Amino acid sequence: MGILDFLSGQFIDVIHWTDDTRDTMVWRFEREGHEIKYGAKLTVREGQSAVFVHEGQLADVFTPGLYLLETNNMPILTSLQHWDHGFKSPFKSEIYFVNTTRFNDLKWGTKNPIMCRDPEFGPVRIRAFGTYTVRVTDPGKFLTEIVGTDGEFTMDEISFQIRNIIVQSFSRIVAGSGIPVLDMAANTMDLGKLVASELSKAVAEYGLEIPEFYIENISLPPAVEAALDKRTSMGIVGDLQKYMQFNAAEAMGAENSAMASSMGAGMGAAMGMGMAGMAGPWGAAPAAAAPAAQPAPPPPPPVEKVWHIAVNGETKGPFSRATMGQKAAAGELTRESLVWTAGQDGWKPAEDVADLATLFTILPPPPPPAG
Repeated sequence: MGILDFLSGQFIDVIHWTDDTRDTMVWRFEREGHEIKYGAKLTVREGQSAVFVHEGQLADVFTPGLYLLETNNMPILTSLQHWDHGFKSPFKSEIYFVNTTRFNDLKWGTKNPIMCRDPEFGPVRIRAFGTYTVRVTDPGKFLTEIVGTDGEFTMDEISFQIRNIIVQSFSRIVAGSGIPVLDMAANTMDLGKLVASELSKAVAEYGLEIPEFYIENISLPPAVEAALDKRTSMGIVGDLQKYMQFNAAEAMGAENSAMASSMGAGMGAAMGMGMAGMAGPWGAAPAAAAPAAQPAPPPPPPVEKVWHIAVNGETKGPFSRATMGQKAAAGELTRESLVWTAGQDGWKPAEDVADLATLFTILPPPPPPAG
């Protein structure tokens, strides 16, 4: 070390803190023996405060600026030590730099569902999560209430406590707000303001404030959400009877289209085989052969009717007449069973439908009573 460096170290003392992290809230200026030279320069940058602690007592708090540490700039420390204006010796004090900027994008959420009373659904459980920001407003109080003698204090060390305060305040406000669950999504801003106001009172005791508080989502348990989805679907369907008739007619139309396609394919195959029989051995028709008159093709068979059966509020089918006969024989179709087919005016008992009434005439009558 050169003589100039030695003299600089003895006569020039610069105290400052350059924060290269994003989560440090308090940092203690380290100096061997905590010895501070009289007349040293203290640099407090924007977004910082410097707190002097002398012999375990909170002394002076310096806001952003450049200071010469003299008796007239340290009134509390001077009164504590009973210094006069001629004092120029080094003194021992601990200096803590406090970050007063906002700590952003901090997460909060409810670990367990919150029970509240909904005017429409009754008791329900909800979950919520969001973000918040925090800032130190009273460095002295924050240092004495939270930090203590910790040489480096980070946001993670207090975020758990703040999250507990947030969840407690949110639970109390939501449970007493009386806002319906389905309307909470539209009132997250108002709820956030109420919670932020409640939080400010709680964290002010630590020298902190919550400048911003956001509720990103309020959700119900999966089982309740599934029930709401079913209720919404029923509202969209509307008249359940008409919806069932529409489904039955749509299914019948699909079956008729399949039957018509099958008949057309069969007729085309038959015509192709007839033309192949008229051709010669080399695939060409004989020149002397006179074209034989082709008989007119038979008319297509009538489209078979199909029926639907109403069982316990549900529609079964469609079933052909042969299948309906089997069900009548098995006792699954009775005279009182309600049936419906295309073109029929509503549901009717099977015995009132002419095409099905004969199914019950071939069944034997009930046996005579025993004895």
